[in-house]
This record gives sequence, structure tokens and C-alpha cells, in this order.
Amino acid sequence: MRSYNPDLTPPWKRSAPVPDVPAEADLVVEEVSTGFCGAVIRCEAGTVTLEDRFGKHRVFPMEPRGFLLEGRVVTLVRPSAAPARPTRTASGSVAVPGARARVARAGRIYVEGRHDAELVERVWGDDLRIEGVVVEYLEGIDDLPSIVAEFAPAADARLGILVDHLVPGSKESRIAARVSSPDVLIVGHPYIDVWEAVKPSSVGIPGWPTVPHGQDWKTGACRALGWPENTGAAWQHILSHVHTYKDLEPALLGRVEELIDFVTAP
Repeated sequence: MRSYNPDLTPPWKRSAPVPDVPAEADLVVEEVSTGFCGAVIRCEAGTVTLEDRFGKHRVFPMEPRGFLLEGRVVTLVRPSAAPARPTRTASGSVAVPGARARVARAGRIYVEGRHDAELVERVWGDDLRIEGVVVEYLEGIDDLPSIVAEFAPAADARLGILVDHLVPGSKESRIAARVSSPDVLIVGHPYIDVWEAVKPSSVGIPGWPTVPHGQDWKTGACRALGWPENTGAAWQHILSHVHTYKDLEPALLGRVEELIDFVTAP
């Protein structure tokens, strides 16, 4: 024979303690007196607004023991204040919370390799999405003149190019000099590899080593620093220490800002 609890008081009226639950957005609850079930869409002083599966809204007072959550009686309370959003992006620009990415422009920024692209994304990613600027990497610039010709830059489709080791007399400077177009801007930094554009202090090393000419710079740097000669893992270690523009050398910062300004100019 089934036994029944002699206490016929509805569960939401019983005196047993019930948990307080923050009325976070999208929390699905049922109001006990009406049976209205919906997701929290707004919480104001003393009231909560629910939206049911048909899109109907109802406002209820947040009274003690006033709601069921997964069949359990709860008291809805105002959620604690959301953590403050950052006011600046990693590049130092004013943050625009909730901004959607702009449709990509015809203009582009080209960088030499994947590590360059990942570093630019790390620091300027938010700015680039708002401006609709796509960054692509080339795997070197030996064929830069033909790459530029294929892109066919124009006033409404400017091309910005970031080059490693762009110093007088370098191979890179000779290649860059072969490109001439008012709708192309080629800038560069003095470092053999973009790794060096990350401040040593940010990575926790005294400085970037000098690698003998003829050696692969990344492999030689790992060897000199006592790191495993796994350049992919080494780069991920370096990148993980880059949080804002303050972790980068000014020689790179200014050049990337120039390129963004160039390709987004009216």
C-alpha cells in the first residue's frame, strides 16, 4: 500500500529552507502560483521578467519561495554585479563591448608567416574585426612583386605589408624596393624574426640571443636559451606571455598601426 505524507501543504508554502538562486539570464524557472514557465530575460529591483517558448513575457515579483527550478522550490534573487568589462583592447584602443565584426574590406594586410599573423591577432584582433581588416600570411616574401600584382591593389582595395628584417642592404629591403604602387604600403621591423619583437622581459629571459649567420634563427635561439629545439612549442610559450601592446617592442607597434591606418583610410 502506498503511504501518503499527511502534510498536504504545497511544497512552495512549507517552512523548510529553500536555496537562493541568482536570476541569471536564460535561467528557466516556473512561477509557483501561475505555472508560467520561462527563461529569465531581465531582472530589476524586486521583479523578474520571464519569456516562455512562445515568446510571451510576464513580470513577477521575486518573492521568497516563489519559483520552481527543475521541480525544486527556490527563491530568486538579483544576480551580483557583472565583472567590469575592460575599457581598452589589447592594443590600447578604446574597447567597444558587444560590437560586431564588420564585413571584410577589400583591402588586406599581409605578413610574412603564421607567427607574425598570430601575434598581430593577439594584440590587434579586436581592432581588426571592428575595422573589417583581414590579415593573411605569405610564408615568406621572395615572390612579393607577383603577389602584389595578383592582388591588384586599388584606391578602394589597399594592401599593407609587414616585412621582417626590413633594414638597409637586406634581402628583404631589395625585394620590397621592387614594389611601387600608391595603394601599397610596405613597412617592417629590424628583427630577423618576429619572436624578437616580443620584449624579453615579458618572456622571462634576459635578452634574445645572437644566432650565428647561416643557422636557422628560431632553432638557434631555442638552443641558446636552453629550450627544447621545438620551434612550434617555443612559439606557443612566447605567445602565451603576450597580453597587451606593452609586451611588444615599439619598432613593431608603430608599423602595425601604420598598416591599419593605411588600409582603412577613406
